[in-house]
Amino acid sequence: MSEYIKTPAYVDSMPVDISFVFADEKPAGKHGFCLPDGDSFRFEDGTPARFWGVNFNGGANFPEHDYAKKVARRLAQSGCNIVRFHQLDAEWDTPNIYGFTKGKRVSSSRVLDEESMDRLDYLIYALKSEGIYCYFDMMTYRKFKSGDGVPYADKLRDSAKPYSIFVRRLIDLQKEFCEQIWNRVNKYTGLAYKDDPVFVMCEITNECDLFNVRKLVDGSAGVPEYDKELKELFKLWLNEKNIDFDADSCNIYENRQPLIDFKIDLTEKYYREIYDHMRSIGVKCPITGTNWTNGAPANPLTQRTMDFADGHHYYYDWRWGENDKFCVNAQINGQKSIFPNLGFMRLNNRPYFVSEWDMPWPNSYRAEGPIYYAAVCALQGWAGMTIHTYAYSPKLENMNILGKEVSSSTIGGVPYREGIFSTWNDPAKFGLFYHSALMVRRADISPAKRKIGVKSASIEKIISDAYKTGLEIHRLALIPDGEDAVGCDSVISSADTIKGEENGIIRSDNGQLWRDIQNKFGAVDTERTKIIYGTLAKGKNGIMSPIDGTEVNGLKVEGFTDFGVIALSSLSDAPIEDADNMLLSTIGRARNTEAVFDGDKMIEYGKAPILSEVIKAKISIKTNRQDLSVWGVNAEGFYTGKVPAEYSDGYMTFTVGEKYPANYYLIVAE
Repeated sequence: MSEYIKTPAYVDSMPVDISFVFADEKPAGKHGFCLPDGDSFRFEDGTPARFWGVNFNGGANFPEHDYAKKVARRLAQSGCNIVRFHQLDAEWDTPNIYGFTKGKRVSSSRVLDEESMDRLDYLIYALKSEGIYCYFDMMTYRKFKSGDGVPYADKLRDSAKPYSIFVRRLIDLQKEFCEQIWNRVNKYTGLAYKDDPVFVMCEITNECDLFNVRKLVDGSAGVPEYDKELKELFKLWLNEKNIDFDADSCNIYENRQPLIDFKIDLTEKYYREIYDHMRSIGVKCPITGTNWTNGAPANPLTQRTMDFADGHHYYYDWRWGENDKFCVNAQINGQKSIFPNLGFMRLNNRPYFVSEWDMPWPNSYRAEGPIYYAAVCALQGWAGMTIHTYAYSPKLENMNILGKEVSSSTIGGVPYREGIFSTWNDPAKFGLFYHSALMVRRADISPAKRKIGVKSASIEKIISDAYKTGLEIHRLALIPDGEDAVGCDSVISSADTIKGEENGIIRSDNGQLWRDIQNKFGAVDTERTKIIYGTLAKGKNGIMSPIDGTEVNGLKVEGFTDFGVIALSSLSDAPIEDADNMLLSTIGRARNTEAVFDGDKMIEYGKAPILSEVIKAKISIKTNRQDLSVWGVNAEGFYTGKVPAEYSDGYMTFTVGEKYPANYYLIVAE
C-alpha cells in the first residue's frame, strides 16, 4: 500500500531556494544582448547563454504588481531563468494584450490596452530583477477583425492561419504590431523593449505553416478568396521557375512537388520580410520564424535564414474532452524512441531552443519528464527549454488541486486549457525543476562528444531512423542540401540507423546518460548531479524488491517503491564527493486527494490537498566528508527532522521514506 504526504503549493515560494547558485546572473541582461554563436547562444561579454524555464499563457502575462514580484522570485528559487510570453493576443483570455476585462466590445486588434501593457511592463521588470530573461511571441492567437480593415475577418481562424503568411494586409498588420511592441518604452526599466537585453529570443508566428493546413471538405482552409490568392501566387512562382505544372486542377494544400518547394520559398519570403522589418526598427535579440514540428519535414528548411530554430514536443496520449477525460499512463523509460519529431528541427550551426514541451497530468509517470527532457537538451547542446505551461492565469491562490485552474470545463472551447498543462503546483513536474535547471544552465551534463550531420535526399523522409535512435547518443543536426557540415564529425543519411543500444541499454557517447529499456529506468551520472529515475522496484506477492543495476558512480539506490525519481545535486561548485551542501529530491506519483479513475478514464478530479507518494529507498552517497546531516524539508520549507545516517567505506548511507518522509532532503555540513 502506497503512502502519500500532503504537498500544497504556494504562489510566493518554493520549498527549497536554489537561486543563490545563480546569484551572479542578476539582473538579467548584465552580460549584454544574446547572440547566436554557431550551435549555441552567447551573451555579448562571451558568457554562454543557456536557459531553463516556463511559458506564461494568456492572462498569466498580466498579473498585479505584487504577484509579479512573487512569481518572479518563485521562478528564481526553482532555478528558472526564462519566461516565454505566450498567447498574449488570445481573445479568450482575460486579460489579453487588447483588452484588460471582458464586457466592452473590442472592434479592432490594432490598439494595445494600456492597463494590460502596464502589467506586462512591470512583470518584465520583476523578472529582470530576479535574473530571468524573456522570449516574446509576436503572434499566437490574434483574432483579426473587420475594424482592422481585413476582408473576410469573420471567417478567419485565430492568427488567420495559414493566410497570415501571404495575405498583404495581414502581413502589414503584423509589422505594425512589431512596431507597437518593440518601440514601447517600459517605464519600470526605462528601456524600449528593443533596447533591453532581457529579451533573448523572439518568434514571428506560433505553430503556423503551409504544410499542416486544416482543410474543409472542399479543400479550402476557410476563406475561398484567400485560397484562390495562394493559387495565383503559385502560378506566378511556376512561371518564374519555368516549371510546367497544372496549377488549376491541383489542391493547393497538397504536399507534393513542386508545391512543397513553392511553400518553402513563400514562407521564407514571409519570415524574411518580418525579420528585416524588426531589424529596421532596432530589434536586437535573435529571431526565428516558427516552431511547428507537427509532421512537416519541410518546416526546418524554412528556418534557414533565421537566427535560431525552435521546436515543440509533447509526450502524451490522451483524449481530453469536455465530459469524457481519458489518460493513457505510459512511461518514457521502456521505449526506444521518444524525440524524433523534435530533433529534426535542429539545423546545423544554429542554436536550437524548445519553447514548448510537456508530459502532462494526469500521467502517473510524469515525474520522468523534467529529468529526461532536460538531460537530452543538455546532451544535445540545445540552448534550452520552456515547459508549456506555468499557468494560464495569475489567479492561483485558490488553485489548490492539479489539473483544474479555472471554474469552467473549457477555455475558448478547448477542454485541456482548464488546467491540465498548469505545472506551478505539480510536485511531479515543477518539483523537479531544481535538477533540470542545474543540468541545463550549469551544464552539469556536457554535450555529447560527437556531432553527427544528417542529410536527406527527400524532404519527406527527414524524420527517419537516424532521429529515432540517435538523440540520446550523439549530437544530431540537420544539414540542408547545399550547406556544409560545419563542425560535424561525420555525416550520415537520414535513412541510417545510429547504433547505440547494447543489451537493451541506450548510452550516450559521453557516458553521462543511459536508459535500461527492459527494466524501465534511466540514469544521469555527472560530477555534480546524479539521478536514477523510473522503475525502482518490482513487486511479487505484495512485496517490493529493488531491481538490479540501480547504481551510478558514487550513488547507490535500493528502491522499495515501484516508481520514482531520486535526484542528487551539489549546490556548490564542488563535485558531490566533496560537496558541503546538496539537494536530494525523491519524487514519484502525485495526485489530488480522493481523485477517482476507472482505468484510464478520470471520474473525479479530487480535492485539496495535493498528495505526493512517499519514495522509500536506501541511499548511499560516496563522500570524502564525515560531517554531513540529512534533513527532510516539507512543502513550507521547514525541516521535518534529521534522518539517521551512517558512514562506512567512504559512503554515507541512510533510508528515506521511513523517518521524516519528504519530497526534498538537504544534505549539509554541520
